[in-house]
Amino acid sequence: MTSFRVRELSSTDTEALLTFEARNRDWFESHIEARDPSFYSVQGVAEHIDGYLSGLATGTWHPFVIEDANGEIVGRANLKSIDSPKGSAEVGYRVGERSCGQGLATLALNHLIREAQARWALTQLVAYVYPENVGSQKVLTRCGFVPDQPAPDGKPQGENRFVLTFQA
Repeated sequence: MTSFRVRELSSTDTEALLTFEARNRDWFESHIEARDPSFYSVQGVAEHIDGYLSGLATGTWHPFVIEDANGEIVGRANLKSIDSPKGSAEVGYRVGERSCGQGLATLALNHLIREAQARWALTQLVAYVYPENVGSQKVLTRCGFVPDQPAPDGKPQGENRFVLTFQA
């Protein structure tokens, strides 16, 4: 079995992240909203990484990548919209098409859960998933998230909301 690791996104990941995102563009766009075409360039990905790392510095984002044993990026995971005063954040993850079915989404989500508790002292995580994304809903349920009523928080209509609340 191939080994994988989750690590924090780095400013040196530009080329590897562009390769990952470009290779999986059609796959991702069949499941989630398409990125702006300008993203798919060295400059676009570099700006994307800079934005995420700025968010990490200000405490609103915590971006990660999933690597295989060869150091190739095969997935991503993020804590986003971190709200420390409220103790909450949103989770997001994506796994490349060739790496699906290997437990990487579960690995990534469990990593986010640990980071949310240990580093950020959060008490609640939220995820939004399109109804047709059954695989992601199974991952969320496996990791302890439960379906919840949509909150009036500006998220697009049609997404299912899942919540995980930690014991204080």
